[in-house]
Amino acid sequence: IVKIPRWNFDKFKGANDTLGFQMKSVGEVMAIGRSFAEAVQKACQSLENEAVGLGYYGKSLMHADELIEYIKIPKWDRIFRIKDALMAGASIKRICESTGIDRWFIYQIQKICDCEKLIAKHDLKTLPDDLLRDAKVLGFSDEQIVRIMNEENAELIYERRKQMGLTRVFKMVDTCSAEFEAKTPYFYSTFETAQAPQILQKGEKASSTSLLIANESIVSEKDKSNVPEPSTDGKKNKGSIIVLGSGPNRIGQGIEFDYCCVHGLLAIKEAGYEAIMVNCNPETVSTDFDIADKLYFEPVFWEHLWEIVEHEKPIGVIVQLGGQTALKLARRLHAKGIKIIGTSFDNMDIAEDRGRFSDMLKELHIPYPNYGTAYDTDEAIEVAKTVGYPVLIRPSYVLGGQRMRIVLNDDELEKGVLSLIKHLPGNKILIDHFLDRCQEAEIDGIFDGEEFHVMGLMEHIEPAGIHSGDSNAVLPEFNLTPLVVHTMEEYAEKIARSLNILGLINIQFAIKDGNVFVIEANPRASRTTPFIAKAYQIPYLNIATKVMMGVAKIKDFTYEKKLKGFAIKEPVFSFNKFPGVNKELGPEMKSTGEAIRFIKDLRDPYFRQLNKERSMHLSK
Repeated sequence: IVKIPRWNFDKFKGANDTLGFQMKSVGEVMAIGRSFAEAVQKACQSLENEAVGLGYYGKSLMHADELIEYIKIPKWDRIFRIKDALMAGASIKRICESTGIDRWFIYQIQKICDCEKLIAKHDLKTLPDDLLRDAKVLGFSDEQIVRIMNEENAELIYERRKQMGLTRVFKMVDTCSAEFEAKTPYFYSTFETAQAPQILQKGEKASSTSLLIANESIVSEKDKSNVPEPSTDGKKNKGSIIVLGSGPNRIGQGIEFDYCCVHGLLAIKEAGYEAIMVNCNPETVSTDFDIADKLYFEPVFWEHLWEIVEHEKPIGVIVQLGGQTALKLARRLHAKGIKIIGTSFDNMDIAEDRGRFSDMLKELHIPYPNYGTAYDTDEAIEVAKTVGYPVLIRPSYVLGGQRMRIVLNDDELEKGVLSLIKHLPGNKILIDHFLDRCQEAEIDGIFDGEEFHVMGLMEHIEPAGIHSGDSNAVLPEFNLTPLVVHTMEEYAEKIARSLNILGLINIQFAIKDGNVFVIEANPRASRTTPFIAKAYQIPYLNIATKVMMGVAKIKDFTYEKKLKGFAIKEPVFSFNKFPGVNKELGPEMKSTGEAIRFIKDLRDPYFRQLNKERSMHLSK
């Protein structure tokens, strides 16, 4: 079992990324394999930092001497650079002396390097079966293998593996240490195919049938009637539903989505379906082996997910509860014909694609900031001239305001666009007119195809321009006119109906001079959904999951909001871990968590201080 921490130094420009006595990671992943090499590669695939395995693929390598100097100082990417040093020809002895890391670990990474060098000599046509088998046993992903060979289509590797019978088998984690038979539904994947003899009963003879099958995850027998009505007796299994988790905690996507997944799993079980969880984060409740009917402790990574889907053959997959990590896999699930429980892929894509979303708002006559799209700096400058400075530049399909920037002129725009092209090549760049000095608010809602229910309307203390995850926010609203509130609710319902939402949606608004503008919509659980559920003491995630599944309607539930007074969402920052970095807040999220504070009324000293600071922001 390998644990790798997850860092977010990219959010703190100029931060000292040297590791020491003070903890700097914001989360972690865990991976299980039959060898260290397999487990460490799976851990790298779990990190949600575009790694497809242990290595920097498609990037230039430094010289061996430079790498040796680099790895003397412990940094977040040290294990990747150790692998680079081995690939560049540095000796195991020299690496051990430079890092103080036990020789055994370096030998294991050397095995990965040796296999990679052999793969690099081939292409898709000449790659030997035995080498492909060795690579998979060492944890190489299909995407990793094609990148090594400078090829592109990882699907061809998978199809070839399938023909060879080289597919994942799933092993149960023995939580009883072999003391007695383990029955915990807790699995990991590997490529082990060896079979072992069963323990024979007295007088029984060994035969070819008395072999343990390599796959220890037995697909549950489905109830053939597949009755769509909800069942709470737990006896019927109408089919299995997979819930995708959110991977490691990081800035922009934290433990709030674990709350969503846990309540979703419980709702699935209550409805009489088999609940299957896929996640790689050991810090979560959703990865406790007694929460789901079955847990696959695996990377939320396409190749691993697809082989789980092929094995389990679920009736569908839920992507609304696992944040952006789960949502970004919807396209590939849709392309493979796998049912996405709840809102369809195409409708989610409209909300995620900022250009398509703005076109929809235009058709609905809903105000939004002027915008344009570009793929290079020249196009961006032309768009900025049309929409007018200041502008907000951002890529599509990102979380936590990743690489969003507010720019005031052509020079700043060019720098921002070049940065986006460098770090997110091929990504469409959206350029919005920035609404300066305006209020911000958001609505979380549930739509069942007929009725729209507002779970909560939160008003932000900080003005627009500061990421919603970094803003203090108040539930319910405290300073919005009834007309503004009515308009926001009307727009939210229009958007939910137009997108054919089935389940959850979060919509962000900007209010300026009494006019309501829609900034964006997220067709999934948001980071504020658990906040609202806890503040109002209503199991909204349970309700929303049953709505997604089509086993209940909004009218089937009663809503008694038990909040007396107001609940304030208070972001938590970790700037003390990064002395010397710019602590200014902006459109890119920097908080590492949040707290909830209850107040009886608006005379509370804490709230009055927040509101005073808000007034100062808006007057600047």
